[in-house]
Amino acid sequence: MTEKIYEQDAFTVKFKATVLSCEKGKTGFNVILDRTAFYPEGGGQPYDTGRLEPAGGERKAKVLEVHSREGEIVHTCSHPLEPGTAVTGVIDWDRRFDLMQQHSGEHIVSGLAHHLWGCENVGFHMGAEVITIDFDLPLTEQQLATLEETANRHLWQVNLPVNITYPSPQELEQIHYRSKKELTGQVRIVEFPGADCCACCGTHVQHPAQVGLVKLLSMEKFRDGVRIQLVCGGRAFRYLNRTWDQNVQVSRSLSAKPFETAGAVAKLLAKNGELKARVMSLEESRFAALAAQYAGAGDVVLFEDGLSPDALRRLCDAVLRTCGGRCACFSGSDGWGYKYAAGQAGGDLRDLAKEMRQALGGGGGGKPDFVQGNVQAKREEIERFFQ
Repeated sequence: MTEKIYEQDAFTVKFKATVLSCEKGKTGFNVILDRTAFYPEGGGQPYDTGRLEPAGGERKAKVLEVHSREGEIVHTCSHPLEPGTAVTGVIDWDRRFDLMQQHSGEHIVSGLAHHLWGCENVGFHMGAEVITIDFDLPLTEQQLATLEETANRHLWQVNLPVNITYPSPQELEQIHYRSKKELTGQVRIVEFPGADCCACCGTHVQHPAQVGLVKLLSMEKFRDGVRIQLVCGGRAFRYLNRTWDQNVQVSRSLSAKPFETAGAVAKLLAKNGELKARVMSLEESRFAALAAQYAGAGDVVLFEDGLSPDALRRLCDAVLRTCGGRCACFSGSDGWGYKYAAGQAGGDLRDLAKEMRQALGGGGGGKPDFVQGNVQAKREEIERFFQ
């Protein structure tokens, strides 16, 4: 049985070990050591990566993945290592510490939500970008804000070390701890005093302050409860920096102070809404004039610059009511292609749409009597097709 150094000291970066076995696998060479600080994927936490360095100076092997299989910790490596070889294992510390910050932050948030409102953590996933926690009870936006503030105050104000213990079955009966499933055998209890007590096999920081920062990003309904997205530590720092950089760019573009961008955007959207209403009014006047111009003309092909798909539809509808035939409206350019809307009262344009795709490229679809889409042909080719 491999000695699990990571359970005793999650801050071990280098360690000495001996290769017990090495077999070729599907994605590399599966190495088992007599002792390891590499954490195997499990409990919602991803595996560690790093390298194994043979003592004799042979080629270093990258540790690509680490998994627990049939009671053994298997290191999937880039190169084979001879059984009996003494190696130095080196953990990718940046990855390890990031995962420790995320996992520890999850403990604190889950424990506090349980303490404050009785929420049970029924799902946990640590992704490459964000963490998700599933709670079995609904929360309000105000409760979410309270949870975030309480979690961060715990990081800043509670300087009690994280306790990791292996209680006896009798001791375990007296401990109130969180767990998503029934546990057998030796149970590892991880306690963040004042925030959480949970059965867990993962790696964690030594003090809450090492988590640094907890930022709750979103909350959505999930089954009978909610799913929360969050980031902690370095991820939270990078996330807030990127958000701040974006806000600075917006503030410069709108000539607004950084904390006044929301109001500036609201004014811009209101003005944009007024302009859209004015444009639509002008379009309706233009479409009515074209409908009158082509009254009784039969089949009509029109080209109008700068129209959206919705405006094309409205133009086609307007002309269809007066022309007495089929109407096809196009907007675009020879360089970028054309959007179109085509209709015929009581007609069937499916064959026409198919012929357009074959002759002019592009695509589209819709109802039998009305279709919309785009073509990649030039105006001259479009006009020739309809002739």
